[in-house]
Amino acid sequence: MKRNYLRAIPREWRTMAKVFVALGDEHRQRILLTFDRGERLTVGQIADVASLSRPAVSHHLKILRNAGVLTAAREGREVFLRVNRETLEETLSTVLKYVRTEA
Repeated sequence: MKRNYLRAIPREWRTMAKVFVALGDEHRQRILLTFDRGERLTVGQIADVASLSRPAVSHHLKILRNAGVLTAAREGREVFLRVNRETLEETLSTVLKYVRTEA
């Protein structure tokens, strides 16, 4: 048994926890699945297809952005969101590595 993990989670796992919390909500999963590969969407475009109000969509997008799941870039008055593949790949890779080598 690795007792040292009972007190402190490794730094990289603390960051990963935010990703899993963000993806733990069904509405946020649906928002993530709205994106096509490499696609950029605005809040309005996402709200148009969501079953949530625009303020609710904005709330969920904020959580996804804070976790690093989505990135945002402002162009004029619009904010374009994109899936942050690097963060998701790194997170899932770290967990998969643990499962393959330690679990």
